[in-house]
Amino acid sequence: MMVRHTSNIAAAAALLLLAGAPAHAQQPAVRPQAVVELFTSQGCSSCPAADALFTELAKDPKLITLTLPVTYWDYLGWKDTLGQEVFSKRQKLYAKARGDGQIYTPQAVVNGAAHIVGSDKGGIDKLVQEQGKSGFTVKVDLSEADGALRVALGQAPFASEKPAVVWLLQVSRTATVPIERGENTGKTVTYANVVRGISRIGEWNGQAATLSVPLETVRSAAKADSYVVLVQADLYARQSAILGAARGPAK
Repeated sequence: MMVRHTSNIAAAAALLLLAGAPAHAQQPAVRPQAVVELFTSQGCSSCPAADALFTELAKDPKLITLTLPVTYWDYLGWKDTLGQEVFSKRQKLYAKARGDGQIYTPQAVVNGAAHIVGSDKGGIDKLVQEQGKSGFTVKVDLSEADGALRVALGQAPFASEKPAVVWLLQVSRTATVPIERGENTGKTVTYANVVRGISRIGEWNGQAATLSVPLETVRSAAKADSYVVLVQADLYARQSAILGAARGPAK
């Protein structure tokens, strides 16, 4: 198959503004330089090469990589076992925000802003350097204490005109799937950092703040063993830049 051309699960999360000393931080020492999302499909013969590349990119501590399997190729004979409609919707909102209408698999989106074929390592590396050279706008620190995830958001270096959305993405660090039908019949594909759920947990208006989410909510997605928090311009307002990001600890 040639490259194919052709994202909010509501969660009950208690949000509190907290004061006082932060809990013990569990974030890795290396702060991420970029977030790279892969829109892929088990029904796309061009995708396994990108899936394999992302298992390697996931080892880089400077990157937060996310795999978001879409559903719009399910009619080709194999229903993607990891696919969710919310991921297809997220990809379409990205295309609207950019204004280019480019929706295909495998597609890599870097920092919510620029896209490229997901198997193009050189191109992804270049976009990471371009999009990540100035760093994220907002510092995000994560910690777990007293049965809650605390998301500490730093203050913006400039006035924020519109609030950004804070997303919690529940993630499986790895998933291996034997594909029995369709264009990848007989292949067994391993995916890295597969998103299992997306929840909107709050907003960031440019001021320093802390959000609190019960750990039972954070860990509610089946088969998820880690999580990522993103601060992102509102996709529904046709904005898409990721302003801050942090990965949570594994279980």
